[in-house]
Amino acid sequence: MEERTRAYLRGRFRDHYRRTEITPPPAANEREWGFIPWTDGPGTTMVRHRSLLELGDVSSFLVRKRPRHVYFSAGRFRDPGAKSMHEKDWQSADLVFDLDADHLPSVTLGDDSYAEMLAKCKAALERLLDFLEDDFGFEDLEIVFSGGRGYHVHVRDENVRHLEREHRREIVDYVRGIGLDFEELIETETVAGLGRKTPTERRTLRIDGGWGKRTHEHFMTFIDELLAMDDADALERLQEFDGIGEGKATATLNAARNNHDGLEAGNVTVHTAVAQLAERFASETVERDNAPIDEPVTTDTNRLIRLPGSLHGGSGLETVRLERDELDDFDPLVDAVPETFVGQEIAVDVTDGGTVELGGDRFTVSEGDQSLPEYVAVFLMARGRAEKEKE
Repeated sequence: MEERTRAYLRGRFRDHYRRTEITPPPAANEREWGFIPWTDGPGTTMVRHRSLLELGDVSSFLVRKRPRHVYFSAGRFRDPGAKSMHEKDWQSADLVFDLDADHLPSVTLGDDSYAEMLAKCKAALERLLDFLEDDFGFEDLEIVFSGGRGYHVHVRDENVRHLEREHRREIVDYVRGIGLDFEELIETETVAGLGRKTPTERRTLRIDGGWGKRTHEHFMTFIDELLAMDDADALERLQEFDGIGEGKATATLNAARNNHDGLEAGNVTVHTAVAQLAERFASETVERDNAPIDEPVTTDTNRLIRLPGSLHGGSGLETVRLERDELDDFDPLVDAVPETFVGQEIAVDVTDGGTVELGGDRFTVSEGDQSLPEYVAVFLMARGRAEKEKE
């Protein structure tokens, strides 16, 4: 990045912060702060181990330093400005989740557009929130668009702030479905026998919540689709599964047709063939419904995370704090475009052209000198795809 470009972005970031009110996180004075300036030369240099006392008022700091990126720690410390983690004296930490489109198995880098990547990341966020709200019952959540390729979720419930790394790891494993055992989803009940019959055990899938409910919903959708087919098509569909031949397929179809009410109630063990099929769907459900979070972020109790309201130096977009009911309608490529950069054009030299979807419009940008809407130009400059030209 040329100095003219850095100087322009520094100045416009300052202009943005002059007109933007930033709300610090809770207990801001107990957190470590860090930032990356618009440095000369290649690479980035993180300035960290700063306390809020050293930075001063956050809004004033941002205007004064106009950093490329700014962060605060998930952890809370007795002495957040100390130069070593031991000296900081850790007290507690938010439970933080990071979803990055680059890490999603559903994203194909080089094929998916930026807009498509963000849409897939938002769908993954919805799945993560289902786990956090429904399975864990967390209530104090802060949802943030990162300004780059994904979303952050900060959990600040009192009962999670003192969790050690290994306990946070267990939460990670749960939302990822790592190590999920089908037997753990099965509930065993002893049923009294009639007459001379001895008591028997009835095994049912837990359908009241969690992975059991997800597996059951996925499995029953398949069963209902199966029963809507002609027998020949249904048998053919069942035999697409490894290890299911004509005999098992027939047994499964008959069991599904004759015991639909039982299956609806979670009794997937009505027949051995059905139980084996349901177990396969547990694995499929994990693959489909897990939340592919960036695992080290959640387990790291000292992690630095991007400040909501700040600008992302790699995109020029705003890091947006979202209410839960705003998420459905939120479009990051429209709603995270800073107003500061809207309403004028500037001259740039584009070195890497292509399609840019931003501000509700689609731009096909060629290489070379040209005038572009400033928010598009800032996006390209921040991503290293353009340099600022003299006006």
